[in-house]
Amino acid sequence: MGKTTEYEFGGPIGTTINMIVLPLVVVFLYLACPNGESSGFCLRGVDVFQLKHMPIPGLSQLFSLDAFAMCAGWFLFLVFLERILPYKVGQGVELSNGQRLKYRINGHLTFWVSLFVAEHFIDLSILYDKYLELAVAAISLSILLSVYLYLSSFKKGALLAKGGNTGCAPYDFWMGRELNPRVGDFDLKVFCELRPGLIGWMLLNLGMLQKQRQLNNGSVSTSMLLVNAFQGLYVWDALYNEEAVLTTMDVTTDGFGYMLCFGDLAWVPFTYSLPARYLVTHNAGLSDEILLAFALLGMLGFYVFRASNSQKDAFRRDPQSEEVKHLKYLKTERGTSLIVSGWWGLARKINYTGDWFFGLSWSLFTGFGSILTYFYPIYFAALLAHRAWRDDHACSLKYGADWKKFKEMVPYVFFPWLF
Repeated sequence: MGKTTEYEFGGPIGTTINMIVLPLVVVFLYLACPNGESSGFCLRGVDVFQLKHMPIPGLSQLFSLDAFAMCAGWFLFLVFLERILPYKVGQGVELSNGQRLKYRINGHLTFWVSLFVAEHFIDLSILYDKYLELAVAAISLSILLSVYLYLSSFKKGALLAKGGNTGCAPYDFWMGRELNPRVGDFDLKVFCELRPGLIGWMLLNLGMLQKQRQLNNGSVSTSMLLVNAFQGLYVWDALYNEEAVLTTMDVTTDGFGYMLCFGDLAWVPFTYSLPARYLVTHNAGLSDEILLAFALLGMLGFYVFRASNSQKDAFRRDPQSEEVKHLKYLKTERGTSLIVSGWWGLARKINYTGDWFFGLSWSLFTGFGSILTYFYPIYFAALLAHRAWRDDHACSLKYGADWKKFKEMVPYVFFPWLF
């Protein structure tokens, strides 16, 4: 494959900055409210000038071998489950070399086995006590794995990702050179995409719940229960629909480098669990009626997210099946079909809209005491906008005039009749 000359994410300079700044953001989100009120400091409201009082930890508070061993052990435990648990075989899309890779699909079973083991054999409140050390350990593990992925991508016969094959080492390290790095038939990218970070996020939340129960003489707040339930639903849904990830841009297009590795192993679990960690020692101060309203908003978002994704997945599998044969579509010159009715006739990224509102509800459950707990919907809005732009650019190159016609038929991106 020839070298790519087109850059994303600000090119070599932008990706280098990302590799430095993003781990610091993970640490900052902890330090801006470390272990709740017990530290004597937590960013209140939106007054960022309070950050001058933010405590700065020593090296011994940032890293410990125990925490690194916990993270590495968790990773290896999930590898073990992936190998021994019953599975069905899923097939990926056809690659540029004509090959279709096979995958072990047993993430849903892994999810339940992991939760059973953790709940019955581990005091999960330790995840609260060692939260910062675990976050730094996860970052360290993602860096080490990224170095391995980059070096192993130079082996003979490796299928390289188009976007990560520029010849510029820092940029390719970020994007990922190899499309589907494997050890035997063990696919590292698909494994990391859904298991260590997502299920780890669920365990972190349960650890926060256990810690709140310990501190409050056995009681748990309604907000904590709702955050655990809604985020747990999100994780469960991803693993229940594990096979759907095989057709996503992350798997079919992007290489597996620092961007996805760090995001999967460190960013997701240790930024997405912030609402639950905040609630350990902070009262959301919301009435049951307000919490119910926020829960209904979240469930509406989840319904849109799941229904739209399921509709597209069903259409990809069999356009003539009973559940989707009524849909209208644009037949492209490439021979593929683009849906222009149903959920996908409302907006080109209607699933992103539902996903965002579902995520917004997680923050709303924490009340309005700190802007920190709204980090996720703020960040996620920027991520989804960038992802939509990347997808639009890629589809414009892929479909040409057909994509322009498709956008005329479905003019809205996120919100029907608005945007």
